[in-house]
Amino acid sequence: MPQVLVIDEEGRQLGRMSVREALDHAQARNLDLVEVNPAAKPPVCRLMDYGKYKYMQSKAERDNRVKRKPQELREVKVRPKIDDHDFEVKVKTVQRLIEDGDRVKITLRFRGREIVHTDLAQNLLKDMFESVQDVAMIVQRPLMEGRQMIMVLAPKTGAAQPQSKPQAPKTQPQAAPNAPQASAE
Repeated sequence: MPQVLVIDEEGRQLGRMSVREALDHAQARNLDLVEVNPAAKPPVCRLMDYGKYKYMQSKAERDNRVKRKPQELREVKVRPKIDDHDFEVKVKTVQRLIEDGDRVKITLRFRGREIVHTDLAQNLLKDMFESVQDVAMIVQRPLMEGRQMIMVLAPKTGAAQPQSKPQAPKTQPQAAPNAPQASAE
């Protein structure tokens, strides 16, 4: 008969035993036998209330969904002839918005004959990105739309969202063969 390593509900190892013995232990304690690591030699099984585990997992996912802030698209407008100090203020604004977790659309508007100097505008947008590249990434490269040039930046992955604590066990438990199914009572 195949052997499995059994862990009880408090996390203590009960040792190696046959699948039949492990199922008997689970039934005696009114728990389920759940395989948590089938790749291990021998496979690792845990005694737990599987219905309660699934309920707590779905409750944690719901809580995370509620806490998650939707990412907004904020806009910062600049002109091709911008002074150094004004440029620094716009960079600080973009950086603050990115750190808050929002995407930022930088719109550079041309008036009159300024539209001839699109190369200066691209250099300005490139400089703005280089100023915030430690927290931002480019979603949309500078692109002309009519009389304006648009670039979209977003937070680097993981930079703006706080990481949630991992839930134990990390692997998705699979019901052991011959294990009683969790009843939905």
